[in-house]
Order: sequence, then structure tokens, then C-alpha cells
Amino acid sequence: MSPVWLFFRLCQVTPLPQAARGKLTNFKNLSVRTENTLSQMKQCQTYQEDRMKSLKVSYKEHERLIVDGLRVNIVSYLRECETSTVNTTHEYMQYPISEMREKIKYLLADFEKSTIKEQKEELNLKQAPLKVVRNSCIRLHYELFHLHVAIPKLLGKPELSLIASTKCLEKIQQSNIFLKENFPNHVFTVNGKSVHNVKMPSDSKSCWITAVCALPNGQVLVADKANFKVKLLNQQYQVVSHLDFRGGFIWDMCLITPTEVAVAVNEVQFITVSQSQLAKGRKLNLQHRCRGIAHHQGDLYTCSGNALYKYKSSGKLVCRVYQDTSANVTGKNHGGFILITCVICTEIF
Repeated sequence: MSPVWLFFRLCQVTPLPQAARGKLTNFKNLSVRTENTLSQMKQCQTYQEDRMKSLKVSYKEHERLIVDGLRVNIVSYLRECETSTVNTTHEYMQYPISEMREKIKYLLADFEKSTIKEQKEELNLKQAPLKVVRNSCIRLHYELFHLHVAIPKLLGKPELSLIASTKCLEKIQQSNIFLKENFPNHVFTVNGKSVHNVKMPSDSKSCWITAVCALPNGQVLVADKANFKVKLLNQQYQVVSHLDFRGGFIWDMCLITPTEVAVAVNEVQFITVSQSQLAKGRKLNLQHRCRGIAHHQGDLYTCSGNALYKYKSSGKLVCRVYQDTSANVTGKNHGGFILITCVICTEIF
């Protein structure tokens, strides 16, 4: 047997010294802990960025509604001017036209200075704490990642390896404290509860609440399936307005913008909230029944009971995300079915 082959055989059967095995085990354990923490930091960063995008989309939609309202005011004013000048001779029309231009200029300037500015300031205020958390996630991830990469290169240098490992453990602990404070894995604590009766004198049946939407101003929308109504509650949970939906059961609702809500009643009916009053808006006629609905980053996700669909807010079908035809209703609850799949969809599309 050659000396080289003998050396190779000895290396195969000779176990590592206890100290070396201990170091290897410790390194593996530290590596696993580091990778887990890095993964959680990335999830936290993505979560904050998704919340920022969602806020931006909501305010963009709200801004669009305000612009539409302004456009209606301008068109209405122009028609008024046309009507008033229809029998006016040419020499007397110059003054109304100048007046019209000044009025439109005033409307646009007022809109730009007040409404849009206020909306942007409000959006910036709401996004600011999310940006702080997101930036902290990026910083902690960067620092921990570089320690994670450096440690394997220092295994042959005991002193440097010990320093790097200690620093890594400190950074893991710091990151875990940060995650606990800012990314609690969506665990909620119930501080209390209260019961409110939302039955109206015109209701013929006991209320059957199938969906609830909290509005940014503190008001609440509830869907009463048994009485075919969407009811608006004030901050004291008293009914202040309602809409009738006699065409079908109300299955679900979701918030689109601070003043617009999508209602699933087989089709999708949009409703707007303005000055404590509800009004029906546009409607989406789907090729399938609608039993659940959710809004995520400008897109609508609707559930038919055994399939999940993704739509643009305009009503254009993007795709069918998932389907299980083993039964008529294959999801235990539609809301969870939609919201859980929503997270997956952001990575697929």
C-alpha cells in the first residue's frame, strides 16, 4: 500500500478532536441562528415596504377621486357659462370668457395649494415611521450579513474568530429585540371589547354581519347580509347612513381608498363615503360569483368560493391565481383564503 493511500485511509477513519468538533458545532449553530435572523429582517423590511406602497396607492386613488370631483365642477361651470352666453352677441362675450378663465384658474390653484398639499403631507407623515423601521432593517441586515460572511474566513484564527462570533451574537440579540418591537409576527393583543346594536327600525330580520371596514376617520362600515344593507356607523357606533342591496346577499367588503369601498354582492359594487353619506359608484360585472374580496397595492383579489382571481382596479382580469374544484366551497373562510394568497401573489406577478 502506497504512503499516500495509507494517509488517505487514516484521514478517513481518524475522528476530529473534541475541541475541533465543538468549534464546528458552535459555528454551525451560530450560522443557522444568523441565517434565521437575516431572513426575519428581510421579511420585516418587505412588510414595511408593502405598507408604504399600500398607503401610496390608497392616497393616489383618493387623489384621483378628488381630481374627478374637480373635473365635474369645472365642466359644470363651463356649461353654466355656455348657457348664460348662448344669446349674447360677440362683443359682449369677451368679459364672460375672461371671468371663466379666472374662475378655473382659481379652482385649480386652490386645489393644488390646499387639497393636494394636505394629502401629500398626510401621506408623508404616515410613511415616516415606516421608513424609519425599514431603514433600520436594512442597516441591521447589512451589519449582520457582513459578520456572517467574515466568520468562516476566521476559523483558523482563534482570537479573531472569537471576537467576530461575539459581535455576531450581540447583533443577533439586538436584531431580535428590534424585531420583537417592530415585527411581532402579526400577533394581536385584545385590550377589551364592547357590544353595539346596529339594527335599524326598517330591518325586518336580525342583523347578520358578514363584513366590517374601518375607515381612517374613525367611522365603520358593516355589511348586514340578512337585511341586504351596508350601514355606516359613526365613532359612537350609531347608524348614520345606509345603502340597500336588494339584488343579492352582501358577502364581503374591502377598503380601496380612505373614501371608497368595494362590496362583493355576486358582482363588485363600489361605494363612496362623503360627509357621513353613502353613494353607489361604478360596478364590475364578473364572469363568476364573488364571495370574497381584498385589495392589495392597487389590485383586486376576488374569491368565487373555490377559485381566487386577480383583477386590475379597472375591472380587467389579470389571471386566475388558484382553483380547487373538489367541492363548491373549498376554502374554510374566504377572507383568509384571499389575504394569505395575496402575499404569494406579490412574489409571483
